[in-house]
Amino acid sequence: MNNKFSAAILGLGIFLGLTVLGYLLANAAITYKEYERTISVKGLAEREYPADIVIWPIQFTAASNDVEGLYTAIESSTAKIRSFLRECGLDDSEVSLSPPAITDKSAQSYGNTNLVEFRYSAVQTVNVYSHNIDAVRAIMSDLAQLGKQGIVFTAGNYQSQTEYLFTRLNEVKPAMIEEATNKAREVAVKFAQDSQSTLGKIKRASQGQFSISARDNNTPHIKRVRVVSTVEYYLSD
Repeated sequence: MNNKFSAAILGLGIFLGLTVLGYLLANAAITYKEYERTISVKGLAEREYPADIVIWPIQFTAASNDVEGLYTAIESSTAKIRSFLRECGLDDSEVSLSPPAITDKSAQSYGNTNLVEFRYSAVQTVNVYSHNIDAVRAIMSDLAQLGKQGIVFTAGNYQSQTEYLFTRLNEVKPAMIEEATNKAREVAVKFAQDSQSTLGKIKRASQGQFSISARDNNTPHIKRVRVVSTVEYYLSD
């Protein structure tokens, strides 16, 4: 009799234990399911900054019927350009030269070279690398003065295109990331309110790549910096 009673008590205890365990697991599953309700939102931060470096290749051509005369013409034009840049306020350290590209037209296998006025031609590039953006842009508009001195400038090709750089990205990153994250949260809060939910903690977040581009074709020295942050939040009722 005692053994049967003990067995009954044991069975009842096991039953109650399993019942309680099942209840707890059910609640845990419901809670877990609630926390798995999420919303993924994006926040954009976009700002404009002036470029801080300009790379300006000044390219010109020269021609002659002898190599010595060609190099003399190159040196003369280069000296005039250097002097002009120095007078406009640029330091000699901001100016460098690329090796001239020389063409011997008599060595070309196509065309009638007898009609060519000059046997040799050269393209020389004077490179300006400066942090003084305003000064360089002012000089660009005055470069025609050297054309009056017989220097033939080339333009329109890839090698002679001016490039503006923005190198202070690390300085602006923290503030822009914070702005993008805050805007993402604003969107998430609005969504939670509209859906009668409560915004919870961040489940995961990812920072998009920063992009730097010219504001437009007419102002390449003004850079547009942008970043998009993606944030996923938990939602609950």
